[in-house]
Amino acid sequence: MNMQRNILIAALLVITYLMVLQWNSDYGQPELPEAVTNQQPADQNPGSDVPAAISNQTAAASADDVPTAVEPGTAEIPDAPASSQANGNLIKVATDTLLVAIDPRGGDLVDLSLPQYPVRKDRPDLPFPILERSGGMTYVAQSGLTGKNGVDARPTGRPLYTSESQNYSLGDDDQVVVDLSYEDAGVSYIKRFTFTRGQYLVDVDYLIDNQSGESWSGNLYGQIKRDDSPDPSSSSATGMATYLGAAYWAADESYTKVDFSDMDKRALKETVEGGWVAWLQHYFVSAWVPPAGQQHVYQTRKDSAGNYIVGFTSPATVVPAGQQASISADFYAGPKIQDRLEAISPGLELTVDYGFLWWIAQPLFWVLSFIHGFVGNWGWSIILLTLLIKLVFFPLSATSYRSMANMRRVAPKLAALKEQHGDDRQKMSQGMMELYKKEKINPLGGCLPILVQMPVFIALYWTLMESVEMRQAPWLGWITDLSLKDPYFILPILMGATMFIQQQLNPTPPDPMQAKVLKMLPIVFTFFFLWFPAGLVLYWVVNNILSIAQQWYITRQIEKGAAAKN
Repeated sequence: MNMQRNILIAALLVITYLMVLQWNSDYGQPELPEAVTNQQPADQNPGSDVPAAISNQTAAASADDVPTAVEPGTAEIPDAPASSQANGNLIKVATDTLLVAIDPRGGDLVDLSLPQYPVRKDRPDLPFPILERSGGMTYVAQSGLTGKNGVDARPTGRPLYTSESQNYSLGDDDQVVVDLSYEDAGVSYIKRFTFTRGQYLVDVDYLIDNQSGESWSGNLYGQIKRDDSPDPSSSSATGMATYLGAAYWAADESYTKVDFSDMDKRALKETVEGGWVAWLQHYFVSAWVPPAGQQHVYQTRKDSAGNYIVGFTSPATVVPAGQQASISADFYAGPKIQDRLEAISPGLELTVDYGFLWWIAQPLFWVLSFIHGFVGNWGWSIILLTLLIKLVFFPLSATSYRSMANMRRVAPKLAALKEQHGDDRQKMSQGMMELYKKEKINPLGGCLPILVQMPVFIALYWTLMESVEMRQAPWLGWITDLSLKDPYFILPILMGATMFIQQQLNPTPPDPMQAKVLKMLPIVFTFFFLWFPAGLVLYWVVNNILSIAQQWYITRQIEKGAAAKN
């Protein structure tokens, strides 16, 4: 009878596993972006593989795209009405790290994707898009000149720039420079984008040649405009979605988040020296970095279409008649690689958001990166880091496991007490306390050491979850991407199995209902971990295996000691 029951249970488990695999095959693969899958074949021109989402469409600049600036002794410049001019063909730029599309109307970056970070590992030909202007998403980086004589604040609308070419490519050079030209009322403007090999940072310069008869004055602004569409690089399958929203840095406030709800409640307007303003998503960030040493106004607002805007406005630049001047800022769009971000501007590396336990997570990442420098594989690095953490916490874990082993040793005596006192809870509790005192057992001794370690475990969770280095990083065999779930669910099943084995080493709770609930936990956690990133599940499996080995050894030693006394 038992044999038949076991066979039926095994068959049910196999069928369940196959059904989950089939479901994962049918529905588990993330959909490719529509704008990418439906794109037309690229032409033969350099840079033509950059997605041109709305080329040749009319895209007038809305009035609330341009921030206003107040000059001393002048009134605030009114918002510019929308222009009806067509924006012409998008200007395409291709480097080894960026594929960019620039709208000549205003010179905005309206499409930007990352060829070294494909959407999916099985489609290396599809670069991950950060900036996008399409029917399904608005996420663009804008910059211009506002203020008294700013060409982006004129009633006639934003300027329509011209360029020598529609396509630019890095080729064999280390830099490619894209100059957009415009002339108005005796003043010549060049909006210059400089792209550098191996970099995600773009230099944006305005070269102003004032050959008019009057002094020119204007303010540089840079901003990021985004709708409230979901983060395409994140997943809430684990129940802990990463942050999507804006952030800025100020010397006195450091790293400050401004999410959608904050911008809905009120508009931010703060004067900051230096700093940066950014838009964060899982693994990637876009950021404007104005010149350090100047006072900039950081602000948020919503436009008439409901898009969220976060940006900066720099102090006024005055160019006397017959003189020339330049104004500049940097724009970053790419992966959240800490050393790169830190080199760009103080505090920008904090956009790698480890949550409230960052002070633990950051050292863990440093150690993980140090290990990776030797082994060259993030999967093995996770295993070695887990082993190192277990070694650090060995004394605490040993205290916990000794307490559990002693509780297991006196379990028969606890069962005898329950049988003796029946449902009399008061006498049962009194008898348990006397037994614990006699055997010198602290019933909380198994819990407190674990609670002390929990912040480290949670911080490591966020370290593995937030680090872009885990994205599409292979381990071995079937694990080709540590940031995605195990395609065959082998690691979650191993996690559940190790959790079940670990339970067998723990004392059985005296309460039958509690015992039944604990027996269900390995099954519940197995299903809960099915869609966790493989790197996180790998950590838990290794941690469980090490815990089993440590707990088994300590339990065996205590049981041997008790047998010797008897």
